[in-house]
Amino acid sequence: MTNKRTLKKSIAQICEAMFTECLATSISARKSSQENIEALIFSIARMQNDYISRISHPEPGMPAKQYFKVLREKFAAQASELIDQINNMY
Repeated sequence: MTNKRTLKKSIAQICEAMFTECLATSISARKSSQENIEALIFSIARMQNDYISRISHPEPGMPAKQYFKVLREKFAAQASELIDQINNMY
């Protein structure tokens, strides 16, 4: 298991890459898609804040290794879903 600092940095880097992709999409997208892109940007920011705060405050009573494994899996699933939405904007 990686340490908390490394996990937080990884989440921040992934969210930053998705944010950058949203900005690039907003430049080339139609005007009708702008509201959807703004909603995606806010979703990415909320997701980043949520997962970083969950790293800092793990669930009591749950083994740390299991908690962080589940956390990484949920983050990966949610990030994948957002990436699919970004790709569908083109």
